[in-house]
This record gives sequence, structure tokens and C-alpha cells, in this order.
Amino acid sequence: MAREAREPPFDAHGGDVRRLMVISPIELVLGLFVVAVALAYLARRIGVAYPILLVLGGLVLGAVGFALGFPSIILDPDVIFLLLLPPILFGAGYSTPIRDFKANARPIGLLAVGLVLFTTVVVGLVAIALIPGINVGAAFTLGAIVAPPDAVAATAIFRRLGVPRRVVTILEGESLINDATALIAYRFAVILALEGVFSFADAGFSFIYAATVGIVVGIVVGFLLTEGWRRTSDPTLEIMVSLLAPFAAYLPAEALGASGVLAAVVAGLIAGRRAARALSPDGRLLGRGVWDIVIFIINGLAFMLIGLQLPSILERLRLPESTLIAYALIISLTVIVARFVWVFPATYLPRMLSKRIRARDPSPPPQAVVVISWAGMRGAVSLAAALALALDFPDRDLVIFLTFCVILATLVGQGLTLPWIVHRLGVVAATGPDTEDAHARLVAVEAALRRLDDLEVQYPGHRELVDQLRSRFEHEAGHVWPTAEGPLDESEQELLDHLEIRTAVLDAERDAVIGLRDDGVIGDEVLHRIERDLDLEALRSGV
Repeated sequence: MAREAREPPFDAHGGDVRRLMVISPIELVLGLFVVAVALAYLARRIGVAYPILLVLGGLVLGAVGFALGFPSIILDPDVIFLLLLPPILFGAGYSTPIRDFKANARPIGLLAVGLVLFTTVVVGLVAIALIPGINVGAAFTLGAIVAPPDAVAATAIFRRLGVPRRVVTILEGESLINDATALIAYRFAVILALEGVFSFADAGFSFIYAATVGIVVGIVVGFLLTEGWRRTSDPTLEIMVSLLAPFAAYLPAEALGASGVLAAVVAGLIAGRRAARALSPDGRLLGRGVWDIVIFIINGLAFMLIGLQLPSILERLRLPESTLIAYALIISLTVIVARFVWVFPATYLPRMLSKRIRARDPSPPPQAVVVISWAGMRGAVSLAAALALALDFPDRDLVIFLTFCVILATLVGQGLTLPWIVHRLGVVAATGPDTEDAHARLVAVEAALRRLDDLEVQYPGHRELVDQLRSRFEHEAGHVWPTAEGPLDESEQELLDHLEIRTAVLDAERDAVIGLRDDGVIGDEVLHRIERDLDLEALRSGV
């Protein structure tokens, strides 16, 4: 049964509610930020990944706005795509551990390229068979949009549960590359939908050109960015340049007809690799917080905005609710099942066929494979790609609706059940000290002690300071970080004791300086300078 036009709601005096509640775009954005922050607080309190509550919050806001008769929100597709995607992709590239990525290149490649293309084709074919009269290009566009999982929610859950590091690394690596694969496929599917023709030869050439030029542009921007970092020690400028870098990579690549997605990813990879030597200490500390905020804002806006549009999209579809629910369930189930169908053969078949792979990388337990298969949650990239469809794109409203339903089913359904599955299957890392962390810290302390020997000769008049520093580093080398020697429980307890001692000392210093400010002995500027030093010491000590 088709939906009937709804009458606008009226207040108790017969006035149109929409005239009483006029919201400007700025007020809308600020209101969405407030809701997103509140949902993030709630997610932390109840132990749920915040994207899950964001998608539910967007749905509730859209339903409330529709019930109150608020006018539909129309977004410029090009602006949405440009503002949302480049920062997400650059940030993902920046935080990707290159060593772990290389070590797991084969499983990451099978997921990020093979699974994405497989999902695109399977979902497209199911949509064509399921939905009468759907545009063929639109069906494959839907497949490309929902093909790439987003690792934000999954890795947040996994880190809290103590899942083995390799599982997290594979999912993060998949999330980095699958966006590029899916969005290149998305470009070709959109061309098919708009022009009605598709050439595999042209598509192959275009794919190679888009990927090659996009990678080159990303490399150039990545090196220019890091060289710019080297030439300034101003953390504000460093952070501003990093915020502009995703667009500096994305826009030129798109102007050349290449993949702006790959350009942003590669620029992020290079920036993350070189940041340790190019960025100032303040730039690294402040930049981490700034980028966390930027990614949170992007995720919040994406989920909220599509939630606000969903009710009006449903009204324009004018299809029976039972039909829409059936479409949503079948497409969502197809996405989930396709991942299982691909992941298990991709995990075990190469090892069955290659003795070399078996020797170098033994088969993982089936429990870990099940967890990776169930962790295919969709997120902001799929949202941005759906919202970026032109307003006259064939079956646009249906594609956006089904995208939202897939995100809802995977993010909420799989996201809420993932902790239970992890516990049920016992997929947890072996307990014990982080040997890489302990080794790195000990090497750093030993380097400091060797340097102090040289400085003692270079500055003979400052032997007291050198002796104090030597005593401090020798203490850290012998006591602060657990090593393989001695019982594990004693090492861990000793670590906790030292952290408590450092916390107490820093708190005493901070309280004393704040007391001086409160008594009028020092001003706020002095307080902030000393406070910054104490905060840095707390970060360095892990307090």
C-alpha cells in the first residue's frame, strides 16, 4: 500500500509547528554535535562502540523530525563526498602500522580487493533479481557502496576485549584498502547507471590509470607535507597543514581523472611513516587529539544527517512497508553471508594449495576466522558514498535506504553481538607483558644512559644533574617496565605501584601550583606553562 501524504502537525492553538520551530543550518549542525557528544558519553558508560549509538540516534532524530513535520534536508552530494571522505581516508592511512600491514599483506589483499569486488557483484545480482525494474547500474552501485566494512566499531570493541593483535591488524588493513577498491568500483557502476554502457577493456585501463596516478599524487603530497613539517616547529601550523593535506591529495587526483581516494590514503601512509622525525613533539601530541575530534565529528554528522533524511526518503519511495522491509532484510543478509562465503575459502584454500604458505603462516583457528567474518560492520564511508549520489541518479532514494538498512543491520546487529561471540569462542590474546613495548622502552633507556656518559665528560660542572638523571634511568630500566625475568604477577604489581607513586607526586605538584594561582601569588599564564609540563610528564610516565 502506497504511503499517503501527511498533514503537517498543529499545536494546541491550531498553529503549524514548523512555523513555530524554524531551525537554521548552523543551529542544526550545533544541535547534531550536542546529540553526538551525548551519545558518545552514553556509549562509553554502557560499554558500546559509539558508532552504534550514533546510527540509532540519527534514526530517532529523523523519525522525530518527520513526526513534527520538519521540512526535508537537501544536501549537496559533491560537498558531502568532499568533506567526509578525504579526512577519513587520510587518517586511516596515517595510523596504519606499515610493518604489520606488510606482514599480513596477503590476507588483507584478499579481503580488501577480492572480497570487495565479490560483494559488489553478488549484491548487485541479488538486487537485480529481487527488485523489479531497478536500474542495473544502480544495483551494482549499491553493491559497491555496501561492500567496504568500516573497522572503527570493530577495532574499538576488539581492543576492549583483548582480541589478538593480528585480528585487529587485518581488519584495520582491510578497512584502509577496501575503501579505495570499493570507490573505484563505485565510479564505474555510476557510469553504467548514467550512461547504460560498460566496457571491461575501458574499465581495466581506467582502473590502472586511476590507481597509478592516484598513488603518484599521494606520494608527492605526502613528501611535500612532511617536508613542510620539517621546516616549522609551530604545532598550530603543523596541525593546520595536516588538516589540509587530505584535500591537497584528493582534489588534484580527481582533477586528473585519477583516484582521489588512493591519493588520500597514500599521502596518509607516508605522513604517518615520516611523522616521527618530521613533526615536533607538540605537533604529535596536539595533532592526535585534533584528528580524533575531526574523525568523531565526521562520523557523527554522517550518521545523523542520513537519519534526518531517511523518513522523507521513505515517503518518496511510495512502496509498501512490507516490501521495503523484505528488500532490506535480503540485501543485509546477502552482505553478511557473502563475507562468510569469501573469508573461509580465502583463509584455508591458499594454505591447502601452497606448502610455502603453510610453512610460513600456519592456519588460524576457525574461531578467529568466524570473528573476522562477523566483524564486517559498515560505516561512514558507505554513508558518504550513498549521500554523494547525484540528486537525479536512478533509484537514488532506494539505494540510500538500503545502504542505511545494511549499516543498521551490520553495525547494530553484528556490533552488539560481537563481544558475546568473541567471549563464546574464546578469541583472546595471551596474557602477559607487551614484550615489544618493554624492549623498545629498555632500548631507549639504555641509549639515554650511554648518552649521559658522553655528557658527563662534555659538561663536567653539571655532574650532580647527570648523576640524578642516570639514577632515574637506571631505576626505570630495572623496575618500571615488566620483563621476562621473574614472576609475571610481581612485575605487574610493581608497575602498578610505580604508576601510583608517580600519580601521587604529580597530583601534589599540580595542587600546589593551582593553590598559588588561587591565592594570587602567580597568574594564569604561569599556571598554564607549569601545567603543560606536568601533563607532558604524566603522558610520558603513562599516568
